[in-house]
Amino acid sequence: MADEVKPISPLKNLLAGGFGGMCLVFVGHPLDTVKVRLQTQPPSLPGQPPMYSGTFDCFRKTLVREGITGLYRGMAAPIIGVTPMFAVCFFGFGLGKKLQQKCPEDVLSYPQIFAAGMLSGVFTTGIMTPGERIKCLLQIQASSGETKYTGALDCAKKLYQESGIRGIYKGTVLTLMRDVPASGMYFMTYEWLKNIFTPEGKSVSELSVPRILVAGGIAGIFNWAVAIPPDVLKSRFQTAPPGKYPNGFRDVLRELIRDEGVTSLYKGFNAVMIRAFPANAACFLGFEVAMKFLNWATPNL
Repeated sequence: MADEVKPISPLKNLLAGGFGGMCLVFVGHPLDTVKVRLQTQPPSLPGQPPMYSGTFDCFRKTLVREGITGLYRGMAAPIIGVTPMFAVCFFGFGLGKKLQQKCPEDVLSYPQIFAAGMLSGVFTTGIMTPGERIKCLLQIQASSGETKYTGALDCAKKLYQESGIRGIYKGTVLTLMRDVPASGMYFMTYEWLKNIFTPEGKSVSELSVPRILVAGGIAGIFNWAVAIPPDVLKSRFQTAPPGKYPNGFRDVLRELIRDEGVTSLYKGFNAVMIRAFPANAACFLGFEVAMKFLNWATPNL
């Protein structure tokens, strides 16, 4: 593998990861809006159809009512949050790999790559939690019809005024529960597929664009297969009125299973899976392109 020969540079991972994150948000945000609206839609009244019957219905209604900008609602928060978040994510992964190498030539096993990925999940939670909380609140207010927040900064300010830093960081434990195992799965799957797709006798660094896209896309699907149940709980918990769930995620889980059954833990599954492939394919391609450029521009960094 290319970056086993070159010493791993967490700093290059930081910069390339930031660019990958920007590619991911641009490609994936419309379906993220659909996912959050599906996960948080109120239960339908007896005899009434639900607000959205599924992924495509929600996509179509949002497009008809709010235009293309409706699908990109709340994108400022993830662009501001995701760019440094993916930068930190890839930095954490690079650091996790470096910490497990005795010398730069060491090839890491898949469990070691999984462990490095889990470390990246711990790193990202500090940035991820407030960004997700603000994003979810902005995405659901448009479908509920009342405008409490004018934008991401206004939302952050009001949350801070209402309940201090704790209000902004509501859902930290659930974000950790979602991101630590999912990040391990994400990076391990990507590295595993890159190795599988590399022809005999070729280097991983010579992988073609379509193969990088497929590896990144499938890694995104594996990542979300692990992440969806805690993500549904997190969306519910972060958008609930203060004090609704005094015991945290245990209360959310109990209520969801009691009212809507175990399958509700996979709400928004189609939207997530449809988004996971193109968004993560774009992310890893952006990362690899940026990494190639950085290795060319600053070979000694």
